[in-house]
Amino acid sequence: MIAAYEALHAAGHAHSAEAWLDGELVGGAYGVAVGRAFFGESMFHRVTDASKVAFVVLARFLERQEFQFIDCQQATGHLRRFGAVEISRSAFMRRLRAARECPDLPGPWRLD
Repeated sequence: MIAAYEALHAAGHAHSAEAWLDGELVGGAYGVAVGRAFFGESMFHRVTDASKVAFVVLARFLERQEFQFIDCQQATGHLRRFGAVEISRSAFMRRLRAARECPDLPGPWRLD
């Protein structure tokens, strides 16, 4: 899996949003972009709420870049606070087709 993500990153499709504190990586979120859809893979934190900060920065960046949606896989209570909703498979496939018609936004991304 690591090799696959390294290859996707090298190709400009895998991206991460990172939270740093005093020069130390304390949290983040990562996933893969296809067209204007982002598929969130995972989040982590070493400091409370650091992954939430990284996710908000990522979500705002994606919104500015006119991404159609973030696939968070599961609409947990935490992600519902950020607007996550469950949709049917047919609705997901319609959104995915539309997002794939948009051009890719290859990396590396700057989320400042």
